[in-house]
Amino acid sequence: MKSFISLSQKTTIDFGAKLSQSLKGGDILLLYGDLGAGKTTLVKGIAAGLGIKKEITSPTFALLNLYKLKANKSKLEALVHIDTYRLKNEQELIDIGAEDYLGAPGTVCVIEWPEKIEGLLKSIRQRRIGLWPKKINIEHADEKKRKIIIKAGKA
Repeated sequence: MKSFISLSQKTTIDFGAKLSQSLKGGDILLLYGDLGAGKTTLVKGIAAGLGIKKEITSPTFALLNLYKLKANKSKLEALVHIDTYRLKNEQELIDIGAEDYLGAPGTVCVIEWPEKIEGLLKSIRQRRIGLWPKKINIEHADEKKRKIIIKAGKA
């Protein structure tokens, strides 16, 4: 388990950019935290670190945003940003093809509000042996300060 204290949105973005350098195809990041904790801000940093120039917004209504990556040394092809906050059921996510990206080689998936799709994630882990998402919890330490805790593997 690793933890980091962020003192601003900028330091959360910088942390995300640094985190992106350790990501590889098939990685799934599960982002936990209250509304306004900084989940999307962290995704902005990850995207920036992967060379994505587009504005990153939370796919609250679309459920999924796909960002294609240009050729890079990590051989990553895409960043998939999923937000299940408004999800009615897991089938909605399956219906839009999100399941195809989860754990796919060349793709990194970042999921906000993953507690809403625990059954789907369990099913994916059973089919793709060795797939263990990284759990990232972002907590309000105070109005500006955030504590980011990363748990890798089965934790």
